[in-house]
Amino acid sequence: MHPVIAVDIGGTKLAVATVAPDGTVVERVDAPTAAHGSAEDLWTTLTGLIDSLRHSTDATALGCGCGGPMTAGGESVSPLNITAWRDFPLRARLAERTGLPVFVDNDAKALALGEGTFGAARGVANYIGMVVSTGIGGGIVIDGRMLDGTAGNAGHIGHTIVEPDGRECACGARGCVEAEVSGTAIAAITGRPPAEAAPEIRARAGVLVGRAIASVATLLDLQLAVVSGSVALGYGDEFFAAAQTEIDARCRIAFARGTRVIPGALGSDGPVVGAACLALRRRQAW
Repeated sequence: MHPVIAVDIGGTKLAVATVAPDGTVVERVDAPTAAHGSAEDLWTTLTGLIDSLRHSTDATALGCGCGGPMTAGGESVSPLNITAWRDFPLRARLAERTGLPVFVDNDAKALALGEGTFGAARGVANYIGMVVSTGIGGGIVIDGRMLDGTAGNAGHIGHTIVEPDGRECACGARGCVEAEVSGTAIAAITGRPPAEAAPEIRARAGVLVGRAIASVATLLDLQLAVVSGSVALGYGDEFFAAAQTEIDARCRIAFARGTRVIPGALGSDGPVVGAACLALRRRQAW
């Protein structure tokens, strides 16, 4: 089978890769996501990355993970952490630019799909995949099927309330886990890059993520959470230990006891592998 082009659109960086059908990243290019500039400036950066790979691949489809919210199929995207894009017609413009079948979904859902296909949730029929990075998102798999919801935004755990009357979130609510422990939130709270956060900040991040996972696990009868992203993986053992302790304390009903939180296995390539999975799976039905 032919490879696919994988695109990951995040609040900190843009990544484009050629990914083989077995999940191997063949070639990858990255660029920062400009904090300022117009929608077309960002589009120009993204298409420059895509064009730099097109000459060296016989890819037959493109998968794209992008921050949300979005309308179904990524026809229109409005990532909360990319203010230049509001109602941006992403899928159609990618299809027009590349001439390929294009499949767009939430970036955290894509990563969850990647972890279930090639990573830490492989062979697991029920789990949540979660990203704790510049923002916080998630994707939920039930009975082997990714949940989509009305407009494709199901699983957006970043807007689960973990601190009632806490910090104001970009979504307009208060106390969302994204507003409390995303990379953006930690930088705002501490005045320093998230990587320089003190131990108590790292532990608090784990506690609040564990609290969100416990609510979802109890609601949906899940036993596994796979967590990736620069904040979660960067904080490592202290983050995951704090999250597991909170889950154990909150998941008291019998069917939720024993819910585990583990690191994602795909590392920094997880987002592009996940984006590739969108195309690899859906291309078969194209």
